[in-house]
Amino acid sequence: MSQQQQLKRGLKSRHMMMISLGGSIGTGLFLASGGAIHSAGPGGALLAYLLIGIMVYFLMQSLGEMAAYLPVPGSFSTYATRFVDPAFGFALGWNYWYNWAITIAAELSAATLIMKYWFPDSNSVLWSALFLVLMVGLNLLSVKGYGESEYWFAMIKIITVIVFIAVGILMIVGIWSGDAPGLSNFTGGDAPFPGGFLTILGVFMAAGFSFQGTELVGIAAGESENPRENVPRAIRSVFWRILLFYILAIAVIGLLIPYTNENLASSEITLSPFTILFEKAGLSVAASVMNAVILTSVLSAGNSGMYASTRMLWVLAKEGKAPKFLSRLNGRGIPVAALMVTAAIGLFAFFSSFFGDGKVYIWLLNASGMTGFIAWLGIAVSHYRFRRAFKAQGKSLEELPFRSRWFPFGPLLAAVMCIVVIIGQAIGAVSDGQVDWVYLIASYIGIPLFLIFWLGYKFKHRTKLLKLEECDLSSEQ
Repeated sequence: MSQQQQLKRGLKSRHMMMISLGGSIGTGLFLASGGAIHSAGPGGALLAYLLIGIMVYFLMQSLGEMAAYLPVPGSFSTYATRFVDPAFGFALGWNYWYNWAITIAAELSAATLIMKYWFPDSNSVLWSALFLVLMVGLNLLSVKGYGESEYWFAMIKIITVIVFIAVGILMIVGIWSGDAPGLSNFTGGDAPFPGGFLTILGVFMAAGFSFQGTELVGIAAGESENPRENVPRAIRSVFWRILLFYILAIAVIGLLIPYTNENLASSEITLSPFTILFEKAGLSVAASVMNAVILTSVLSAGNSGMYASTRMLWVLAKEGKAPKFLSRLNGRGIPVAALMVTAAIGLFAFFSSFFGDGKVYIWLLNASGMTGFIAWLGIAVSHYRFRRAFKAQGKSLEELPFRSRWFPFGPLLAAVMCIVVIIGQAIGAVSDGQVDWVYLIASYIGIPLFLIFWLGYKFKHRTKLLKLEECDLSSEQ
């Protein structure tokens, strides 16, 4: 393939590290963590996030092994095509593109709500247009433009969480505020597990959504300057990030705020557990600061969504699974056509929120809700098949730049946990013996869409599950 037809490898080690570190730090931690503690108690929330953290750790180990060996922008769509079944790869690719294209619309909506905090009478469309232009502009510059913007977005989030944990620990022992609660909020009353198993399972599923985005490092591997070194380095940081940022932050919140505090259940930014604790520490500007931090998180998610979905659409076009014009690159190696189509879909989804009480938009979001877990399941299945094919074809594991730990236990456990989360969505549809069919259909609509793509392609092209000896293990793109 000529250089003109290839993406540019412009992501440095520090970009990859921050994409890995910042991928899952966002509203799931800053806002949803409070609701998790309120629902399942401090111990229940901690256990649920720890279990999801273990699952993500194994998933990133699997993705890291494949991405370091075969660093392609299509990532797990390409892996599924090569190691499982071309139809499975086709469905995973379109599933992932759709997920992030709709996420762009969701982040545009969230950004306008955040700006209303400072400018309550401003026009929502004005802010959404401004942020969409910003996201497209950052992705048009070069891959390095995306890398730099994500580097600083992630840096802001990381500094905020570190300061929060440090201030929280000082408050727990009484150095900062003078009132040392110790373990009383964690052990008093019905804590730490007030709601039992079902509430922990509910938080377990919500925590899964919070961690979505960690797989972005696999997409970015295709444009890393030195993927054989940068990808393993970024992957190794995942476990410690999960331990430090999520587990410690939730522990601090649970120790300082009683789980019975109704403010924890609020989705308002001014009542974020981070805002509550910073204000409790005497930092009067906490609400404005956290509003700004959450805005950077939202823009970061939208920016990453634009990048990931554009690359996935470009790969699908390059492999003949999407219209050919989407595979064109400009002189800087940017897939402009794929970028513009993705931005247009995001904009269409955003404007659909203004019509029919937002019902179209809500259904679009619901359809994308399950896609992240389907993608994770695809990673686990692809890695299991990759390693088995590696052995079947007589290759040595020494050829792998990065070797995942705990194989085959890791990908098998991750796959089972993904399936548990997917099936567990049905629990929320049952209340007092009654089934909420609208909720049930909305939760699972993403699965039939995925199956239509998978089985439709399979029927048309007569594809079969690849034999291990047939899997393409060449390290060329």
